[in-house]
Amino acid sequence: MDGRLGLSLGFRMDANSYSPEMSNLLDQFSPRFSASWAFSEKWSFNFNTGIFYQLPSYTTMGFRSAGGEAVNRQNGLTYMRSGHLVAGLEYQPGEESKITVEGFYKHYSNYPFSVNDSVPLSTKAADFGTFGSEEVFSAAEGRAYGLELLYRNRDLFGFNVILSYTLVNSEFRKQDASLEFTGGYLPTAWDNKHLLNLTATRSFKRNWDIGFKWRLVGGAPYTPYDVERSSLLQAWDATGMPYLDYSRFNSLRLEPFHQLDLRIDKEYYFDKWSLRFYVDVQNVYNFKSDEPGKLINENENGEEVILNPADPPEEQRYLLRTIRSDGQGTVLPTIGVIVEF
Repeated sequence: MDGRLGLSLGFRMDANSYSPEMSNLLDQFSPRFSASWAFSEKWSFNFNTGIFYQLPSYTTMGFRSAGGEAVNRQNGLTYMRSGHLVAGLEYQPGEESKITVEGFYKHYSNYPFSVNDSVPLSTKAADFGTFGSEEVFSAAEGRAYGLELLYRNRDLFGFNVILSYTLVNSEFRKQDASLEFTGGYLPTAWDNKHLLNLTATRSFKRNWDIGFKWRLVGGAPYTPYDVERSSLLQAWDATGMPYLDYSRFNSLRLEPFHQLDLRIDKEYYFDKWSLRFYVDVQNVYNFKSDEPGKLINENENGEEVILNPADPPEEQRYLLRTIRSDGQGTVLPTIGVIVEF
């Protein structure tokens, strides 16, 4: 079609020797297809779809019972699966600029489902890959869908500018302890709704460069504490920490987060090598991110307080209190040197 149509087709297969559920390449067959059609000089339609597989975290794969048995291998733990569908329009008003708008839908399946808490592991926290040492089943399903806008200009008043905005919903289907779906969806730890990023850089004479990045992220959902359960002496002492109320899972939200970073570079060129100095300042205006309060079983003097020591041992409770956080965030300056040969 006179060079106006581009097509790409491929596939990947994954397997390993962890368990029979993961050892067959055909079970993790991942086809991918993309197409781009320039239907006018400045407009084009883009489309891509594919299936992707990923291993659960090693902490989940390696979890063992007190007797040393690989519990999740016996439970048939397998690869997580994600099916992607993306389509959108691209407008190029000139050689230096581009505007795109894309809609996306992703379906997730075979995700690890926590036996202890009856929720998918990936809804617990954004860094779920760093924990997960617990019994799970590959039974959770979810979805992510939304819209992304992107503006790129290589010479906007001398600046190279990238501006993007994403509206996203990320959620998993509700399930009970028997792995049955009960209707409705739960927001995941990535359900921030709004993501806005602005990056701009500019080069000046004598090899000076300056740039900044500003981002805004909508408030993340979080789960309140189960104060009734946490206050029980036996329950708290078993873990040394409070319990979350999974009946109100991710029902609360933090305030939005935003941050500005600046960087200045100066480079010197020599015959066979170059020397670059830079100053990088993150969180220039010292924004403090919102955090949930922390539930503790100590008073202001750091002492544990039992409400009524005369209660039977199974009914004794700590006097709990919540410490409000001032939030995390600090100005972080960095001075660096880069030598290239």
